[in-house]
This record gives sequence, C-alpha cells and structure tokens, in this order.
Amino acid sequence: MESALEELMPRLLPVGDCDLPEDFDPTVPPRTPQEYLRRVQLEAAQCPDVVVAQIDPKKLRKKQTVSISISGCQPAPEGYSPSLKWQQQQVANFSAVRQNVNKHRNHWRSQHLDSNVTMPKSEDEEGWKKFCLGERLYSEIDTLSDNENLGIDYIKMGFPPLLSIVSRMNQATVTSVLEYLINWFGEKKFTPELGRWLYALLACLEKPLLPEAHSLIRQLARRCSEVRVLEENRNEEQISALNLMICLVSRYFDQRDLADEPS
Repeated sequence: MESALEELMPRLLPVGDCDLPEDFDPTVPPRTPQEYLRRVQLEAAQCPDVVVAQIDPKKLRKKQTVSISISGCQPAPEGYSPSLKWQQQQVANFSAVRQNVNKHRNHWRSQHLDSNVTMPKSEDEEGWKKFCLGERLYSEIDTLSDNENLGIDYIKMGFPPLLSIVSRMNQATVTSVLEYLINWFGEKKFTPELGRWLYALLACLEKPLLPEAHSLIRQLARRCSEVRVLEENRNEEQISALNLMICLVSRYFDQRDLADEPS
C-alpha cells in the first residue's frame, strides 16, 4: 500500500530510512531531524485518502452578500431611447461633478452641520432610509398637516445630499447607503428624493470599483430599466432620470453591456 501511495504522491525530498534509537516514541516532541521526519511519515500514513468537508448550507447562505447577474437592461420604450450625444454629455457633466467633490471634499467636511442633522451609523439601514428619503416617504404618508406648510421639515421630507453630508461619508458608508437605497428601490417607486441621493452616492463612489459596488450599480441599472418599461404615463422627466442612472452605470463605470443603444 505504501509503495502504491508513493507512486501517486512522489516524495519531494529523498528521505531514506531513519536511523532511530530503540526507545523512539512518536508521541513525544521530536529531538532530532531524523525523529521529526519519521513522525511526519507516520502522521501522513494515518491521513484518510478522501476528506469531505461538513458545510452548513444555512450559514453559507447568510455569508453570501454579493450576487452578480450577467443579464442586461431592458430596452427603453419606443421613442425614449437616449441619443449617444446626450449620454456623452451626461458622462462629461458627471465627471466634472466628481472632480469638484474630490477637490473640495476636505473643505466641506470641515463645515459644521446644522443642529438638526444627525447622520446615522453606517450599519443603520432603516435610519439611513429615513434620513435620505424622509419619514413621510419611508412610511408612505401622502397627506400634509397644516403646520408643515410653514417650512421644510427635513425629518419628514428627508435630508438632501448636501456636500457637507456626503463629504463625511467614507467608502464603506457610501457603499452601504447605496445598497440600502437600491434595496428600497427594488420594491418601491422611483422618486426625486431617491434620484438625488443615488446620483450623489455614485459621484462619491471611488474607482476601481470593489466587487460589492460593481454588483450594486449593475442591480441599479437593471432596476431602472424595469421601472422605465413599466412607466404607464410615459412621464418624460421620470424616464429621463432613469435613463441618466443607466447611462452613468454603463458608460461612466464601464458596464457597457448595460448601455442604451441609440435609436
């Protein structure tokens, strides 16, 4: 049996028969190189030929945080496909915004936030949804009370993505909030509040993309294409905003298989 194993698994180093004392005990720590090599040989002989890993599928599913799909975007409704010139202009505008954000990040980060602005912790998904979208949209409340007409209540309306806010967000927070909002968008309608935050977060997303961010923005583009097809009223402003998201993901972040082909 040992000779057969040696044919399948040849020795990397030629090790001959070890000249060991009669009182050699393989259970105690080796005292000489010969004893060490002999102990390795004995342990290797005791290893099973086949080893099967015991994996708990429930734990494995919990650890899977990145899902990548190769499916593309659905084409725009007839007459609403953006021209190549329009897409190129949006990419140029977006690039300029990113440069300005990076150039003035330290300045805006040093600015004091208003007393009513309390940014949630990075892992607080529900807190960030309320912060960005507002309690009214989060709770799907459409009615206005009389005292809300006196001024803007950002707790209810949601805080805009001010530079003083997004400049304080590191890449881990940017990615996390982007994930929270895209998950929200997966079940809800597209709103101006959501669009402003998605644009701002994309402007803060650093290249090259991490795998998590890569998967997220592709998910965003595909969701935009789905909502665009289902847009019953053909709201031109709404479709334009969805076209913009797809354009930035596909043409600025180099996900060209998701790009709208000019009609």
